Amino acid sequence: MEIKEIKVGIADLNTAFSPDRIITVGLGSCIGIAMYDNTKSLGGLAHIMLPDSTQFNNVTNPLKFADLAVPILIEKLEKLGASRRNLKAKIAGGASMFNFSDKSMIMDIGNRNGIAVKNALKEYSIPILGEDIGGIKEEP
Repeated sequence: MEIKEIKVGIADLNTAFSPDRIITVGLGSCIGIAMYDNTKSLGGLAHIMLPDSTQFNNVTNPLKFADLAVPILIEKLEKLGASRRNLKAKIAGGASMFNFSDKSMIMDIGNRNGIAVKNALKEYSIPILGEDIGGIKEEP
């Protein structure tokens, strides 16, 4: 049996059954949200860019936003047989990409993304088993 490696791009998501793998790269200030139901050997991964869709008048891709991508990923996993009560999450990314002298929250998209993802997962009672978020990624 050939194991597939499924790539998830920016503002995208996908699902897979084990032993297939889902990957994403280049998170930076974005957040990768992995969810898994081990009773079904089923998982999903979303790569979000922004914390909150309510700041935009015309949302053309809901997968860009933490507040919309989390429930969409949960729904897709449930349609494939996952149970919400069995879902667990791991998150990564959310770096501060530039060292601004003004450390205002509005400029710190990575931190805001991390907060939004944690809030969305909490809202749906999805426990976070592991995280590697935050930090600073300065470009040379």
